[in-house]
Amino acid sequence: MAEASEASNDIEKLYQYGERLNEATDKSQNVKDYLGIIEAAGGSVKAKQLAAQLIPKFFKFFPTLSVQAIDQHFNLCEDEELGVRVQAIRGLPLFCKDTPEYLSKIVDVLGQLLPAGENVERDAVQKSLMLLLRQDVKTSITVLFKHVGSAEEPGSDETIREKVLCFIRDKVFPLKEELLKPQEEMERHITNLVKKSLQDVTADEFKMFINFLGSMSLFGPGAPAERLQELVEIIEAQADLDAQFDVSDGDHIDRLITCLKMALPLFKRGASSSKFLDYLNKHIIPVFDKFPEEKKMDLLKNLAECSHHVSPQECRQLLPSIVQLLKKSMVRKKLEDMNFTIVECLLYTFHHLAHKAPNATNSLCGYKIVTGQPSDRLGEDFSELFKDFNERLSTIEVLTRAMLKKLTQGMTEHNKDMAAAKTDEEKNIVKLQKQNATAGLRSCNNIVAMTLPLHSKIPAFIGDGKINLSWKEAAKPSSRSSAAITGEKRAATAGNGSGAYPNKKGRGGGFPQNQLVNRALDGVRGGGGGAGGGRTGGRGRGWRGHGRGRGYRY
Repeated sequence: MAEASEASNDIEKLYQYGERLNEATDKSQNVKDYLGIIEAAGGSVKAKQLAAQLIPKFFKFFPTLSVQAIDQHFNLCEDEELGVRVQAIRGLPLFCKDTPEYLSKIVDVLGQLLPAGENVERDAVQKSLMLLLRQDVKTSITVLFKHVGSAEEPGSDETIREKVLCFIRDKVFPLKEELLKPQEEMERHITNLVKKSLQDVTADEFKMFINFLGSMSLFGPGAPAERLQELVEIIEAQADLDAQFDVSDGDHIDRLITCLKMALPLFKRGASSSKFLDYLNKHIIPVFDKFPEEKKMDLLKNLAECSHHVSPQECRQLLPSIVQLLKKSMVRKKLEDMNFTIVECLLYTFHHLAHKAPNATNSLCGYKIVTGQPSDRLGEDFSELFKDFNERLSTIEVLTRAMLKKLTQGMTEHNKDMAAAKTDEEKNIVKLQKQNATAGLRSCNNIVAMTLPLHSKIPAFIGDGKINLSWKEAAKPSSRSSAAITGEKRAATAGNGSGAYPNKKGRGGGFPQNQLVNRALDGVRGGGGGAGGGRTGGRGRGWRGHGRGRGYRY
């Protein structure tokens, strides 16, 4: 009873303090009343809840008590009672309404409170942050990014860091058009913040940031090449292209492949791929044989898609390495096993590079292409190279046609199996087998289409979009394609696939398409070496380990 009476007295006093402050013309003279409110915040639950409303309400009138008032309010934000915490959190933005100099500190505290376990508490934190973002987006977003961490600013506790990233992704990024004003200034500021944060990120986080930057008008449709190159340089830095390559470093291989894939849409829009290609040519291709088989496939897939966007000079530099890899993959004896998908990738890359630097193939394959330049080397005898290359072409054509026949026959059997399947499980198994066979057929048809023109001493290299790679969906013909109207379509993002970062998962149901191809070919040839598999889509581990661990700080 005594405690209840004391609590009731505390509440009564708080109401009196509040009434006197409300009625006072010069509120700054009522120091004792405001001190009474601060002290009452250490009382009963109801007293704390009332104090959590009154402290921020009259805060601006008592600058000499600001430290004491804020510290007490922060204590309420960590109170044992949920109702007290929620009331205190809701009051935090009020400190900044008339005293914006406290906004940085309040945003920082709210960022630390994002891991709140209760839904109502977490909702209060997010709504308070959104109020402050609308009040001063530049300051607020800068403070939030400090929790993400950089080389200069050691990040926050890992849980806080992840929750802040989720908040930025889910609440801030979707409202960029409303929040980021003035647009150009704020987009540039965000870009700089992201750059500082990329030194210590996971794969999904990196994809999330790159997708967000790419969605801004700064880098959107119509952006000049130098701006697109800025994004490419960010991706190049993450790929660590200045480092000496170690084939045993699986993490570096993963980063390289993922970053190359992320840069492809930018290459298509005019950004330069020269640094990536130079690194591949000097560091990756020479040790390509030592790569894990599935990584070979991923790398060659991306290289094939990149080959459209290579300058003639870069084509000339890259062709010798590509021809060397192609010859290694093109068996000379019909009994040897061949990886059809790797051959498809390399033939596609060869055609597109040779289309831009045709006479470079004279000394590599024995062709007789005349451009009138000394690099034609027409006075030299490369007949043995031509003979060897043609024999390899003929052998893979024989093997590929045999595989086409087996796959076609297999499709007939799959159709029969589908008709006989009774359960959903049986139907799904047959459906997957048909997908595998279809992908294999596409790969083999591409190989035949690309080898036939190469038998001539003056071949017609394919340098357009006539060949649709087996792992990519066929483009639907349209007189006015939406892509032409809206610009390059962006790849799926993390959050939308990788989490936030694009996950860059393989297309198709169940398996990435390059994996479907090889499963199909493996199934027909009864196993055998040389089957290249693709990634299964997410990496399952990050590119970094945080060694964070600070506690809350106010």
